[in-house]
Amino acid sequence: MTPHGRPGRPPRSPHPPARERAAEVRRLFAEEARSERPDLAALCLLVGATADGALTDAGIDAAQLELDRLAGELPFRPGGPGAWAGALHRALGVREGFRGAPADYRRLESSLLHEVLRRRRGLPILLSVVWLEVARRAGAPVYGVALPGHFVVGFGPPGDQVLVDPFDGGRVLSGDDAQALVAGVAGARLEPSMLAPAEPLEVVARILNNVRAWAAARPEHSDVGLWAVDLGLLLPSHPARLRYERAQLLVGRGEFTDGARELEAYAEVVTAVDEAAAERVRGEARLARAMLN
Repeated sequence: MTPHGRPGRPPRSPHPPARERAAEVRRLFAEEARSERPDLAALCLLVGATADGALTDAGIDAAQLELDRLAGELPFRPGGPGAWAGALHRALGVREGFRGAPADYRRLESSLLHEVLRRRRGLPILLSVVWLEVARRAGAPVYGVALPGHFVVGFGPPGDQVLVDPFDGGRVLSGDDAQALVAGVAGARLEPSMLAPAEPLEVVARILNNVRAWAAARPEHSDVGLWAVDLGLLLPSHPARLRYERAQLLVGRGEFTDGARELEAYAEVVTAVDEAAAERVRGEARLARAMLN
C-alpha cells in the first residue's frame, strides 16, 4: 500500500525480462532513427543491446562516457584537417591501440560498438564510428566515407579532405592509397562521388548489412540475421526486399505460418511492379504453409 492507503505499483525490476528488454531496445532504436538528428553512437549501442542481452542501460551509458573520455585525450583545436588526423592517430591508434586484423571479420563482436570499445578491435566501419564519435566530441570537422568494401574517415571539406583508415590505426591515406584500397577490395576505380560524407543512418544500415552477412554465412545463427533484419526495417528508408529476407529466415527457422504471412505481404508489395515475381513469392508462401501438414 502507498502512504495514502492506495495500492501502489510493484517495484520495477532492475533487470526486466529478456522479451520486455528487447522490445524496449527496439522502440528506442526506432525513436532515435526517426529523430531530427539521429545520434550515431546511440544507434550503434542499441544495435549492441539487441545482440547482447547483458548490455544494460548502465552499460550503454558507460560506453558513451568512454567516448567522452577518449575525446578528452585530444589536444584543444590542434589545427587543420591534417593536424586533427594526426591527433586522432596518436590518441586512438597509438596510445589506445584501436585497429583491426583479418580475424576480426569472423567475430560478431567486431560489429558491436561496446565490444569494439572494450577490445580495441573491430571492423573498419565500427572503428570508424569510434574515430567519428571521439573527433566529433572534440569539435573536429569529421565525417564517415563509405568507400566500396572499406569504410574510412574524412577530415576537412569533401574534395580537399584528409582521409584516414582506422582499421590501420588511423593511417593517413594519399590519393593513390585510397585508389589502391578501392581497387583491392572492390575492384573498382575511385570516383569523386565515393568520397561524399555518409549520413548516420547510412552508416547504421551498412553495419546491419555486415551483421546480416555474418549470420548468413552461419545458418546456426539465424536469430542474429533475424534481429538485424528487424532493426533494418525500423530505419526510415530501407529496401522492400528486406521483408522477403525476413520471411525466408522465418521459414528456415521452422516458423512457417509467420514466414508465409510475410511472403504474402511481400508479394502484395511486388505485385505493382512485377506480377510474375509476386506469383512466385505466393507459391513460396503456399509451400511454407504446406510444411505445417
